Amino acid sequence: MAATPILLRMVASSVSLAASAGRHIRRIMKSGHLEVVDKGVNDPQTEADRVAQQHIIGSLTKLYPRATIIGEEDLDPNNIPSELFSSDLTEDVLKLKYHEKICNIKEEDVVVWVDPLDGTREFAQGYTDHVTVLIGFAFEGKPVAGIIHQPYYQNCNKQLGRTLYGIVGIGTYGFQHTSPPSGRRIVISTKSRISPVVTEAIKAMNPDKVVHVGGAGYKTVLILEGAADIYLYASKGTKKWDTCACEAIVETLGGKLTDIFGNHMLYHKTVHHINEFGVLAAMQNHDHYVSCIPASVQESLSKI
Repeated sequence: MAATPILLRMVASSVSLAASAGRHIRRIMKSGHLEVVDKGVNDPQTEADRVAQQHIIGSLTKLYPRATIIGEEDLDPNNIPSELFSSDLTEDVLKLKYHEKICNIKEEDVVVWVDPLDGTREFAQGYTDHVTVLIGFAFEGKPVAGIIHQPYYQNCNKQLGRTLYGIVGIGTYGFQHTSPPSGRRIVISTKSRISPVVTEAIKAMNPDKVVHVGGAGYKTVLILEGAADIYLYASKGTKKWDTCACEAIVETLGGKLTDIFGNHMLYHKTVHHINEFGVLAAMQNHDHYVSCIPASVQESLSKI
């Protein structure tokens, strides 16, 4: 019997790790000991960020030492408490039918981008619905798989936690994709980093409604489930660990996630971490929305 491709094994590990990171996040929130520190302007870090990253990256580093694993928090992946290590696998991922190209991906060629707690500012403010755990996988600079875990999503059995994931060329799992109604334009954008340029870009979409929420992962979930039509952030600020997982799932379903010029981000291990030219994602009519971005907005971002 042929060995399971390394990418599937890494995704199987990471689906499990994302869910258990969510449990750590809920535990720390419930304890009330967030221990918030400021990394910079509008850039907080909590104990939940630190523990979730140690759990995910510490485990992946031991399990897949030849891969490149990049996380948001500046922590030593080789120095984690033993109780934060996990080698669990999600068996459903290992059972997926895969295409031949996946077999050609080697461990040393995979770059993993991890945001252990996307939406930290909202988390610290109590907006827990906005919180996600993001794990994205890139090969040759392109997203090939992504995981979005929602620690506070309430399932029909009232249990908390849901994991969405997708592998390009194979499929998406853990949620039901809903196409948005034809002709509707609901724009979803930043909750905390609104600027005149961001506002100008949103107005150019001629939206029926604008919704401001935190977290790239949560914004992406809303367009995946048809609650919004356009995810637009016309400013630098998001990082590769914010968008890699999201782009992989969006693209698996036939949508697009790019910068505001319509160019795809690159996810090589040596790439600059900041997405300099914003984010524009949509499941339909993406190219049209790119064409609606005003030249003045494009010029503003080009000068940053």
